[in-house]
Amino acid sequence: QVQVVESGGGLVQAGGSLRLSCAASGPIAKINAMNWHRQSPGKQRELVAALTPSGSTSYVDSVKGRFTISRDNAKNTLYLQMDSLKAEDTAVYYCYVNGRTTRFTNFDSWGQGTQVTVSS
Repeated sequence: QVQVVESGGGLVQAGGSLRLSCAASGPIAKINAMNWHRQSPGKQRELVAALTPSGSTSYVDSVKGRFTISRDNAKNTLYLQMDSLKAEDTAVYYCYVNGRTTRFTNFDSWGQGTQVTVSS
């Protein structure tokens, strides 16, 4: 079973920075997409940043120019560098990973989430 674990959340003042990490482990043969999502209280979960195997990135408009998604393929680890944080970035951030296992089955897995709180 593929497991996904996020880390790096915390409390930061507006204007500050945080770096989130997402480590995928288990019987992984190939990873396709690795994305960051977030969910604030009373709101739907939204896709924040996405990274394709070819290296293409995409961001929700509200974080463009402030967040950067990257990946260490050797470690099956995804990162989200968040700069110039705003109060509205406060949310639980989730990592999503999909791909193929060594048992020739597809998988898609979510992490448990990491809380990011930005104080104004």
